[in-house]
Amino acid sequence: MSDLLRPDSITDLPGAAAALWGVLRETPPLTHCITNTVVAGFTANVLLALGAAPAMVDIVGEAEMFAGVASGVLINLGTPTPEQRAASLEAVAGAATAGTPWVLDPVAIGALPIRTALAHQLAGQRPTAIRGNASEILALAGLSAGGRGVDATDSTDAAADAAAALARRTGGVIAVSGPVDLVTDGERVLRLANGHELLTRVTGGGCALGAVMAAFLGTARNTGHDALTAVAAASLVYTIAAERAATISTGPGSFAVALLDALASVGPADVIADARVQAGAL
Repeated sequence: MSDLLRPDSITDLPGAAAALWGVLRETPPLTHCITNTVVAGFTANVLLALGAAPAMVDIVGEAEMFAGVASGVLINLGTPTPEQRAASLEAVAGAATAGTPWVLDPVAIGALPIRTALAHQLAGQRPTAIRGNASEILALAGLSAGGRGVDATDSTDAAADAAAALARRTGGVIAVSGPVDLVTDGERVLRLANGHELLTRVTGGGCALGAVMAAFLGTARNTGHDALTAVAAASLVYTIAAERAATISTGPGSFAVALLDALASVGPADVIADARVQAGAL
């Protein structure tokens, strides 16, 4: 196994991200998404541009079966209808039986009771990763009432201790999105400074990242990377593509299109050249 494929490859995260993305494009991971109905189309297009194979299977009676054959699963609580809530629980059960990695995105939890209760229930089922903004992570850790809808009212650094504690409690990797992303497994921490504010001006900018993480985790099953590396690599690739997209955009509309183009055209050398990463211990 090459140095780029070692499980401890956070020591060279840009190289690991480039290697993982190369494998992903060669063997597109089937990425099962139970997600926000507002962003389903955009999320599917992001996965396609990345090189993954999206499947938006959120029907009770199919979700568990499909999670068992998928490479990775996303559970996004943006629009948790009764059908989606039941399908999410089914999918998590199927993922657990098959060993499929899965990502929980606890969208807008805190003040809203139905999704908050579901997020806590799902977090207890040992997700491979949890992705959210600082306010969502603080709410899931029981330290905040959440943000303003889907918008964070807390900083990434304010959620650092909560993220680490949540990682240790759930056994999963916690990714806190913000101007500087923070990714931790409860012992190690990575700060990723790539990205662009236009991601916050497009519906699905954050939600799609959860799907990208599920795709990278699905690929990592076959490469020897650990979950921390896979989640951080997904964030790095996505945010570098966002930076490239912003340079040719005139506003949110053109940015959304340019992001898809950038995900399709950015290469491993670009990831290595553009990455801004700080690694350390808690």
